[in-house]
Amino acid sequence: MDDKILEKFRGKTVLVTGADGFMGSHLTETLVDAGADVHVFIRATSSGEMKNIAHLLRKVRVHRGDLADPTSVRRTIRKLKDSSNDKPYIFHLGAQAHVGESWERPYETLMVNTIGTLNILQAIVDIDLDIEKLDFAGTSEEFGNMVDEMKDLYKFRSDGIVIFNEKSPLNPESPYAVSKVAGDFLCKDFHRAYGVPTIVTRMFNNYGPRQNPRYVTGTIITQALTKDEIVLGALKPTRDFTYVLDGVRGHLYATAKGNSGHTYSYGYGQDISIGDWAKDIINIGKELGYWGEKSIVAVKSRMRPGKTDLMKLGVDYTKMKKETKWHPKYDRQYGISETIKYYAQNKDRWWGRIDW
Repeated sequence: MDDKILEKFRGKTVLVTGADGFMGSHLTETLVDAGADVHVFIRATSSGEMKNIAHLLRKVRVHRGDLADPTSVRRTIRKLKDSSNDKPYIFHLGAQAHVGESWERPYETLMVNTIGTLNILQAIVDIDLDIEKLDFAGTSEEFGNMVDEMKDLYKFRSDGIVIFNEKSPLNPESPYAVSKVAGDFLCKDFHRAYGVPTIVTRMFNNYGPRQNPRYVTGTIITQALTKDEIVLGALKPTRDFTYVLDGVRGHLYATAKGNSGHTYSYGYGQDISIGDWAKDIINIGKELGYWGEKSIVAVKSRMRPGKTDLMKLGVDYTKMKKETKWHPKYDRQYGISETIKYYAQNKDRWWGRIDW
């Protein structure tokens, strides 16, 4: 990780929502290592277990609640104010983040992602918490498919393929994407209305250790580790897969150096089809000795409903690089290798969560 950017957070009060999730756990770990005073907001469940940050429990302050419950959110924000001698940073990563499952759990998705965001923003205003910056984790899914009638507003690569940046029109094509667009605009509205220093980070397709195996990279690897035929949905859509530690770096750079009220899109900068991504993963796993020959099969039952799949998702991160100096650091050979290693060594962490 980058020492200079980590210095920005040393000794600072920080709150991370969704801290036990995939991206949240890596961000929390990085902030603890940087010497920040880290508070984490964890969804309270009957079991109350935390798997991804269990090793950090003695190093963070835990707040349990539910983003959709305004009482627990307000209690956390008040405790943050009472225990802070400085202006805290807030990284709002808590969400129902699975696109496919947002069709099966649309009410939960909207409640957590949109109402949960509103609860945080309203609590900050009502309790008068003076914060340094709030980073709302948006998503590349907000862009959706290109709208032909608005073609003149998009940016294209030299080969004619569309790439998305902060000026691209938004066209959300799932309950998840809609919920994130709403949260995105709520942050901008609260910045303009009340001066809350918010930014929005639109990440492109993170992958890495600890990710839920129901996401495409995880499902490819977990299937490859256990059987010969890998069953996927559509293979032609492209995604700009970005390693999780570059995702963490993006959050830190945008929050430390970005301008309040602005949006920052970032990713690897090279989209690849799902089919080719699967082939790359299989080939790297073979080279590392994790498996032998594998076949790939596309089935309709694993595809998104109707015409809602996004066919092209590539990023133009020019603004992010210009204003914050962020650029991807981890190549895909490294990222895929580390991710395969994680799933291979931690079957007990993912076996009960697969959807194949």
